[in-house]
Amino acid sequence: MAEENETTWAATAITPYEAFGMVEMRVGRIVRAELNAKARKPAYKLWIDLGPLGEKTSSAQITELYTAEELIGRRVVCAVNFGKRLIAGFASEVLVLGAADTENRVVLLAPEREVPPGNRVY
Repeated sequence: MAEENETTWAATAITPYEAFGMVEMRVGRIVRAELNAKARKPAYKLWIDLGPLGEKTSSAQITELYTAEELIGRRVVCAVNFGKRLIAGFASEVLVLGAADTENRVVLLAPEREVPPGNRVY
């Protein structure tokens, strides 16, 4: 399997490290959250303060572990350069990042210390 991955990356003119650098991740703070009643799978509409980048929106399927109320003020890590998508009638401008727990529920990623909204993740 490692050989296949090396061949795939070698065929492109970009290294895995360079590819990682192309994803622009920023720290944000959720300022508003509400259930998206139009979503096929339960999801929240989020409004996220990204400091100098302004307030951006995201649709996130994180209803199993979080209530809308407890999301307010929470720091999150967002991919901000994937473009806008319309999800169940809601414009999702950034992708909020998370990891699956043992029950496949999304656990949000966040910095372990306070950092200003909009700061880049490296």
